[in-house]
Amino acid sequence: MDDMLRAAKRFPQFSASIKGVHLVERSPELRKLQHDKLDCSWEQTSLVEDKHDSSTPKRSVSRSRGQLEVSWYDVLEEISVDSNCVPLVIAHEFFDALPIYKFEKGSDNLWHEILVDVADSDNEPAGAGGAPKFASSPQLSVADTSACHFKFVRTRNVSANAALLLRDKRFDAQFDKGDRVEVSPESARIMAQLAEWISTHQGMGLIVDYGQDWTQGDTFRGIKSHKFANPLSLPGSMDLTADVDFSYLRFAARGLAACHGPVEQGTFLHAMGIQARLQQLLQSTQDKKVQKSLVDCYKRLTDPHSMGRVYKVMAVLPESATGIPIPFTPPTKEELNKPKVEKITK
Repeated sequence: MDDMLRAAKRFPQFSASIKGVHLVERSPELRKLQHDKLDCSWEQTSLVEDKHDSSTPKRSVSRSRGQLEVSWYDVLEEISVDSNCVPLVIAHEFFDALPIYKFEKGSDNLWHEILVDVADSDNEPAGAGGAPKFASSPQLSVADTSACHFKFVRTRNVSANAALLLRDKRFDAQFDKGDRVEVSPESARIMAQLAEWISTHQGMGLIVDYGQDWTQGDTFRGIKSHKFANPLSLPGSMDLTADVDFSYLRFAARGLAACHGPVEQGTFLHAMGIQARLQQLLQSTQDKKVQKSLVDCYKRLTDPHSMGRVYKVMAVLPESATGIPIPFTPPTKEELNKPKVEKITK
């Protein structure tokens, strides 16, 4: 957010139109970091009423941004959209943290839910490569597999969740026996709410996350100390995440807003001029270490083998909007024949 607000200053009229920043963040520690990063004044900060933590910010103002109001919320529903304002929604690595349901198509050709149960032993092996032990779970490079407190189990009969969430015919037509799917109804609910906001108030949204434009079945994982970890071990000690199904988000927004994309992050950034910006930054310094760091960051963001392909970008506009945003315009034949990555000169 600090980067976006700083970049917005290059467009004075747009920057002056920003009336407030609303952050959905439950973590007290991250709220404090955001508070300091946005140069908020503690003297003008109202705190969350919590007897266990009396220092979590709830509302403040940014001193270096003309007293811009900054507010924090636990859930999206707490945000009140001003009818006189246009919402600009940025969901960066937001949907991947929302809960999912897992299902497997059994030999009876019916969907069975995969649930979490208490493991028979705290020292029960997690499975090959540290992955949660259930059928053919993918192998992971893990940070800690010393304790496995839970395990996956599959329901014998069709659960109510399976009957409700997998009613769409595509789940029967596109998947075979033994296939698994991950579905996030919470993502669909929030996406529908965002889409309604954007259309009602003529706003816009940008979703940036890792995932695919189709439904997957085995992406649920834990991340601890920047390494994959067994998500069923040591609960509360790691981040839990699953790839975003952009097709599911687009389906949730149908009839409410117009979705464009997703496109790969590398494609998006190149269309938005990241190479020209990199050239400007390289020419602004003679420090070889700084130049190398800039090029390394550029490669990390755009390289297909790094973040350039796995991260996707989707735009959300009012249903009445006409035209296609530039990064999402289908390429011409000439553009298809051009190399995606040009040589960067220092």
